Amino acid sequence: MKYVVMKRLAVSACALALLSGALTACVPLVLGAATGGSLVATDRRTSGAQLEDEGIELRGVSRVRTNLGERVHVNLTSFNRQVLLTGEVPSLQDKQLVEQIVSRVENVSSVVNELAVMGNSTLTQRSSDALVTGRVKAAMVDAPDLFANSFKVVTESGTTYLMGRVTQREADRGTEVVRATSGVQKVVRILEIISEEELKRILPPAPKPLPAATK
Repeated sequence: MKYVVMKRLAVSACALALLSGALTACVPLVLGAATGGSLVATDRRTSGAQLEDEGIELRGVSRVRTNLGERVHVNLTSFNRQVLLTGEVPSLQDKQLVEQIVSRVENVSSVVNELAVMGNSTLTQRSSDALVTGRVKAAMVDAPDLFANSFKVVTESGTTYLMGRVTQREADRGTEVVRATSGVQKVVRILEIISEEELKRILPPAPKPLPAATK
């Protein structure tokens, strides 16, 4: 119980940070959340892939900003070298240009382009999305049959995107949890499905029970 409470507090802190960032951001380009060092041990990507994803996000955002400036609002999230683009752009040409720019970033394997052709979202809309993401993460932490850190959650205009390396069972259960979360209008899965056998290989070994105290 103590461990669950600690995880809930961590998720709440992350949600607050997301909301604070959404309220104070002045530029329309937003960098996807980087992987914290404390999550490395439970992340199913290799440490090299995690570092590459952080580099992809940094370089991708920088190059989009250099080429398109502030007329677009682009969120770039990389997981295992697969990039998700969300946000808004003023034209179809800009949508295609952003994808071309990001696809040329070093180590990118594929791009899922979910950019909407419309005016930039407001700070109120972005704050609402951040709160939904926080609720989704908290709901996953509360689900005893899910490893919450195995999913990367992104919410844009009420649509929640799920990224991660998970089994089919986890994918279906995670989707069920997200759909039941307040504020989620649609769920899009961009998941790498692994087998139950592979999951057993990458999970850390269970801790050995402590020896019984002798009298």
